[in-house]
This record gives sequence, C-alpha cells and structure tokens, in this order.
Amino acid sequence: MIDTSTAPTHSNLPRTAPAVDAAAARLLEAHASGTPCAPVRDLIDDIDTAYTVQDRLTEHWLTQGRRLTGRKIGLTSPAVQRQLGVDTPDFGMLYADMAVPDGAEIPAGAVQEARAEAEVALVLDADLTHERHTIADLLRATAFALPAVEVCGSRIRDWDITITDTVADNASSGLYVLGTRPVPLRDVDLRLAGMVLQRQGEQVSTGAGSACLGHPLTAALWLADTLVRMGRPLRAGDTVLTGALGPMVPVAPGDVLQARIDGLGDVRVAFASDTEEA
Repeated sequence: MIDTSTAPTHSNLPRTAPAVDAAAARLLEAHASGTPCAPVRDLIDDIDTAYTVQDRLTEHWLTQGRRLTGRKIGLTSPAVQRQLGVDTPDFGMLYADMAVPDGAEIPAGAVQEARAEAEVALVLDADLTHERHTIADLLRATAFALPAVEVCGSRIRDWDITITDTVADNASSGLYVLGTRPVPLRDVDLRLAGMVLQRQGEQVSTGAGSACLGHPLTAALWLADTLVRMGRPLRAGDTVLTGALGPMVPVAPGDVLQARIDGLGDVRVAFASDTEEA
C-alpha cells in the first residue's frame, strides 16, 4: 500500500525562480518546435520543484484555452520505479485536446517519441476533496471504468529521463484513447482483469490490474490524496488514467494498436504513415 503521507506538496521554491522559468521555457520550446530537448535535471534537482515546473506549464496551457479533463498516473510499476530510483508514482494533467476517439488515426508526428501502454480509466461523478480518502469514497465517486490506451510522449530527447525530468514534462504525457462502453465498478474485478495489447494483431504486451500498484484503485487513491494536498483535487467529470497494466511499447507510423481488458472490452488506435500517398 502506498504511504500517501509522503506525497509531494507544492515546492517552497519561489514560483518565479530562474531555474523554474528556464525549465518551463525549455519544455515549451520543445513542444512548439517538435524537436526534443535536453533533460531539465541540470536546472531542477528535486521532485517538489519538478511539480512546480509542471504547475507553471499547467497555468500556461489553461491561459491558452486548453481545458483540463483529468489526470494520468505514471510510475505504477515497481520495476520502473526502481529504474528511476523512486518509490512512489507520479502524475500529469489530461487536457481535452489530448483525447483521441476510439478507432481514430493519430497524425504522424503528433506525439514526440511515442510509446503506448494499456490502462484502466476511471470517470468520476463526484468530487474527491478529503485529506485522506477511503476505498468507499472512491467507489462512490466513480461513475464507471473504461479500457484505455495512453500514447506517452517525451519532450526530452531519447527518453533520457529521471523522475524530475518526467514530472516536469507533465509525466511524459501525449495523447489518450478511451473505450466507449462504460462499465460500473461493481461489474468488474479490476485487480484480476487481464490485459492484452496487440500491434497489427500480434501480441506485444500483457499484464493485469494487479500490475498497477497491486490494484488500479490503489493508484487512484494515491492520486486523490496527493492532489488535495497540492491544491488541485479531482472533480466530478474528471478522467483518471490509473497506470500501465503491462510493459510500454514503442509505436511507429502505420501501426494499429488494440488493447483488450477483461471485463472492460476493447479500445483501438491507429498511427498515420509518415508520408501521404500522392
């Protein structure tokens, strides 16, 4: 079980500190140019400051008219946590323009250094604003679950990331695809739900709900408590991507991915070819 008492809080670093400004500017330039940048860990060296950078970018995007629609949870795999030298998940923001319809095609170059993973998505119909939530709070607040494919991306060149890099870079967010058949939580055992991710019909990743911090709802509880302490609690209508159920896989132009999660159904996404036919 994750100890949420050690969840990140807003950094004490002044929000106009030059290092925060520089890290945010580097990531924004990589986003605008489509050219990945160097890591930002030369500018920031702790998780709290990395979340300060992420928060600065969130404020920027909201002023640019993007609509916040939820959160994504990352680093839910113990193996990936060990790789980055941490013992806690992280999170990033989901925006409306990151959502891709089930079965749609993603344009070439839309996500930098794209990789994909299958996840359970939760959609809320009540706010989660307590300092510490119970599983009953979460069950009551969740309208339904959906299968999802998250298309992760990195503004940082070659995925050369530490925990501070990925947190600052909105938890290496890209796009996400949700299935269209809502399933009440009472009708599915998310811990035992098996997952298969296929590319052009060939199996490329497998897993189960237990691979996500032992249970996708455990990850969601961590997020709910953390966000209250950070001043951005989950609200009714939010979508929560709870974390990968199996290994993340690289994607290439022309790929077609389909994820199937037991009890939740299928979700599919295609990736356009680099060049259009004349």
